[in-house]
Amino acid sequence: MNVTIRFLPDDVTIEAEVGEPLLDVAERAGVFIPTGCLMGTCHACSVEVEGKDIIRACITAVPPGKKELTINLFSDPTW
Repeated sequence: MNVTIRFLPDDVTIEAEVGEPLLDVAERAGVFIPTGCLMGTCHACSVEVEGKDIIRACITAVPPGKKELTINLFSDPTW
């Protein structure tokens, strides 16, 4: 099943497969999500999903049960 992923603030949209790693989807879309440890502990890859949940993109896959998903990228000058 495909899910339409929309990356904000640049409004980039791409189709992704359920279970596909979010970092891979972002890379295919040409969207940069900073990473550090790639284990979720450093929080460098934190993004906001659907305007409410904060997740770590390095350990998250495209979830089932949705046709569309909006990911808001943070601007963190540290990373």
